[in-house]
Amino acid sequence: MNNEALQARLGAAVRRLRLERDLQQRTVAEFGGVSLSAVRNLELGRGATVATLVGVVEALGATDWLDALSPPPTVSPIAMLRQQRALEQQQRKRVTRKRQPPRPAGSGPGR
Repeated sequence: MNNEALQARLGAAVRRLRLERDLQQRTVAEFGGVSLSAVRNLELGRGATVATLVGVVEALGATDWLDALSPPPTVSPIAMLRQQRALEQQQRKRVTRKRQPPRPAGSGPGR
């Protein structure tokens, strides 16, 4: 999907949410601290600034959208690295055998 298609999709989603909340563009603009034309452009997919998007999302009470952009990790990368290193250390350990004491000279087998 190209940039323009993504902007149109985002704009349609914003418009749908605004209509579900039964809000006018002017109201969203006022609560979001942005201009009416900025809201219109956003909804039409004509590009918008991050500030406009954030203001509109806040005005619509949909800040969970922003959380979806960067969800918290479910697994700690540091914990995974530590686990991997511990596994590697276990694999590197070698079995050591008890050493036999040296035999005195001339007492080998067959003598």
